[in-house]
Amino acid sequence: MNEDDAIDALESLGLSNYEAKVFVALQKLGTGTARDIHGVTDVPRSQVYGAAENLQERGLVEVQQSKPLQYRPVSLDAAKSHLRERFERRQEQAFDYLETAKNEFVEGDEEREDVWTVDGRDAIDSRVEQLVEEAESRVVFGVHDASLFPETIADALRERAEAGVDVLLVADDPVIRDRFDELPIVGLPDEPPENRAGRVLVVDDDTVLISVLGGGETAIWSSQTGFAAILSQFIDARIEDARGI
Repeated sequence: MNEDDAIDALESLGLSNYEAKVFVALQKLGTGTARDIHGVTDVPRSQVYGAAENLQERGLVEVQQSKPLQYRPVSLDAAKSHLRERFERRQEQAFDYLETAKNEFVEGDEEREDVWTVDGRDAIDSRVEQLVEEAESRVVFGVHDASLFPETIADALRERAEAGVDVLLVADDPVIRDRFDELPIVGLPDEPPENRAGRVLVVDDDTVLISVLGGGETAIWSSQTGFAAILSQFIDARIEDARGI
């Protein structure tokens, strides 16, 4: 990370551009006047005073009442603590508002058949992991390729199984099957590669996610909808056929 990156990072933590530059300058100087700070930054001297005063109010800078005024930064540990507390406080305030604003304009008990799209392997990994963690009674997870089965999802499946949730793995890949000899596993009849889903997830019979592979991985998922219920029944029928039930 260079100085510009550090300034960008400080801005993301709530400092203005001038405040971040003044704070970085004081780290270099140790102690300095507005003239000194102006000399090592592109912050106009007239703006240094306001930026330093704001930093003082944030608990990041101390001021010596001399002529001219002398500024020095607090310790880095203290600065980290102040910035962390401010960031966490602002985050909490933002999410408190979002919680109160959620569904503000949703009408009554309107039925919605929501089907959501998720693009990219990391985003799909995260969604699969979240849905598995929310399972209360049953999880079916089907995957053809071990590369689509990261350890985070594997751990989530094991945790749910240990919690008493009925977990079934659908896989033909011997690498996958060897990793999960403690879980029920079923294989499906061979299909042409172009007909295979990347991943299939069913949670509690009312949530379904299916991904397809192309230039990348894209998934659709739905929860507590008629679409999800029908798709869940279809997947169950395929599994029963594979088991010979």
